[in-house]
Amino acid sequence: MTDSQKPYIIAADIGTTSTKTLVIDRDGRVLASHSIEYPLFTPASDRAEQDPDQIFDAVVQGIGAVVRKLGVKPDQVLCVSFSSAMHSLIAVDEHNKPLTQCITWADNRSSQYAEELKLSGLGQQIYARTGTPIHPMSPLLKLKWFSHYEPELVRNTYKFIGIKEYVFAKLFGDYLIDHSLASATGLFNLEQLDWDAGALDYAGVTPKQLSKLVPTTHRVEGLSQADAATMGLSMDTPFIVGASDGVLANLGVGAFEPGVVAVTIGTSGAVRSVVSKPQTDPEGKLFCYALTENFWVVGGPINNGGIVFRWVRDQIATAEAEEARRMGMDPYDHLTALAAEVGAGSDGLLFLPLLSGERAPYWNANARGVYFGLSLSHQKKHMIRAALEGVMFSIQAVATSLERVMGPASVIRASGGFARSEFWRQMMTDMLGTAVTVPDSIESSGIGAALLGLLAMGEIEDLSHAHKWIRVGKAHEVNENDYRVYQQLTSIYTSVYHQLKDQFDAITAFQSQHLRSPQL
Repeated sequence: MTDSQKPYIIAADIGTTSTKTLVIDRDGRVLASHSIEYPLFTPASDRAEQDPDQIFDAVVQGIGAVVRKLGVKPDQVLCVSFSSAMHSLIAVDEHNKPLTQCITWADNRSSQYAEELKLSGLGQQIYARTGTPIHPMSPLLKLKWFSHYEPELVRNTYKFIGIKEYVFAKLFGDYLIDHSLASATGLFNLEQLDWDAGALDYAGVTPKQLSKLVPTTHRVEGLSQADAATMGLSMDTPFIVGASDGVLANLGVGAFEPGVVAVTIGTSGAVRSVVSKPQTDPEGKLFCYALTENFWVVGGPINNGGIVFRWVRDQIATAEAEEARRMGMDPYDHLTALAAEVGAGSDGLLFLPLLSGERAPYWNANARGVYFGLSLSHQKKHMIRAALEGVMFSIQAVATSLERVMGPASVIRASGGFARSEFWRQMMTDMLGTAVTVPDSIESSGIGAALLGLLAMGEIEDLSHAHKWIRVGKAHEVNENDYRVYQQLTSIYTSVYHQLKDQFDAITAFQSQHLRSPQL
């Protein structure tokens, strides 16, 4: 069977809480999917780590599961194309044995160095060249922490890599990093498409300790017989290195034209728009990440998306969640129905959903969650709705920063787990004051990876093919009354954050001395 006759592309989307694998046909339809979760370990309040081998197993087992689910034959697969979460860091030896856990974007151990770098002129210079905001999420700062606290580990490390690099090294024996994930490390020069000498000098590493840079369309072949058998693939199945989940999400929802903005909320969240060449923010609040030479994404991420709803389910609404399970309902659906009983603004109850610090637009690893305005009249359903609205206030803050640089949005394309909920979509519409549309498939990063796979295999000429794949439903229209309520509360929400900023530093210092965090 020739490549042009092979009907399926497999997309592997390595996320923070799970890896999702998809089988996608040449019309962009998701025919089968499979998801495998893994834990996040938080041994201290500023740590967020995962077991890289658990994630590798999730990728391999997930591909095999989705292939079996649809009954795909090995010679029917055109390629496997990858999407991955950003900012992870693993130290490995020359045998690809991990010397550390996989340190995720949510790890804040290097916050001291982030603050120092932001206060120096060097921080703005590195940001201007790399497009990665100065924050503990970035490998730049993680490496600085290791250089100071574990210099022997740095000397003994063969490579510092991310989770997708680890997967490819185990499968093919090569250390490769695509331009997209490299552009999220804080170590990659956007103009030169190479490692940035100044950033590497600051981090205390050499180019030899990093992976080989390749385009996102780079393809690799040569699976072992055992891995091919586990995944149900041919040994010569092409694997496309792919890109980061954020830029692929924009592609996967068709948000790559002026005025079309993508909002994704999964465990975390992001607001993004596309430009044709690298563009940074004079205030340093927005990232600039690569997909291809003519496709760059400008935007901002939030730490606290769906993870806030999970916290509400597990810590505040445990009885309601258990009641839903007894009734055979999804606990999230039940909690959403309770939140819908309360009007916009939660009767004056605000929630700053900064449970794991915050990235855009504040870039403050020490920020913490706050209920504000709580009174005797407020019930649990108010607390649930306020938490969901808090996530949207965070999204709104990033959208405002993006509008300052890119101009106003004409339409919002929504994706991620939250996009399944009509309630959340309408809330976002009313918060942003802009119509929101949702593609037929919300698996935006996987769809984007499959499109990139077609490009890498020479099956399409450019990424405008996405227009043939993306089918959007009816737009959510703004409820003007709710929009006015949210506009009124926005200034209060912003003021509360700024008035508490110094106290966040104080309480975080206390927590680092006294608290140990549970496994999530």
